[in-house]
Amino acid sequence: MKVKKKVTLGRKDKVDFPELGLKNIAIKIDTGAYTSAIHCREITRKKISGKEILLFTLLDPTHAQYITKEYTAKFFKEKQVKNSFGGSEKRYVIEAKIKLFDKIYPIELSLSERGEMRYPVLIGRRFLMGKFIVDCSKYDLSYKTTKKNRKLKK
Repeated sequence: MKVKKKVTLGRKDKVDFPELGLKNIAIKIDTGAYTSAIHCREITRKKISGKEILLFTLLDPTHAQYITKEYTAKFFKEKQVKNSFGGSEKRYVIEAKIKLFDKIYPIELSLSERGEMRYPVLIGRRFLMGKFIVDCSKYDLSYKTTKKNRKLKK
C-alpha cells in the first residue's frame, strides 16, 4: 500500500487564487473550522437569461489588493455553516482554485463578512484533509518555497 506524503503547512501563509486574480493573499489555517471562507461584501443573487448567478465583491476597501470588481459565480450553493461564535448561518459557497507550493488545488470557499478579522481567508479542515499537516510553530512555508523557486528559475 502506497502512503501519500502530506505537505506541511504553517499556521498562516500567503497564497494565490488564480481564477479570482488575487496574489499573495494572507490566509490563516484553522483546523477547528470545517469550511474555508473568504472575506466578501455585497452578495447579490440574480437571474440572468433564466439562470441564477451570484454577484459579489471580494476583500475590503482597506485591503491593499481590493478592487471594485464585481465577481460572478454561475456555480454556487447555499449551506448552513457554524460561525466562529457557535451560531449557524446560511452562506453561499463557491468553487475556486488555490495555489499552494506552486501547485493548484480546487477549494470550496464560503463567502463571509470577515472585515473585522485579521486574515481575509480562513482555510478549514475540509480542504486540508488528506493533503496537508499543520505545524503551528511555522508560517509562510508555501510563500517562502514559491519565492525561492522563482529566484532559482531566473
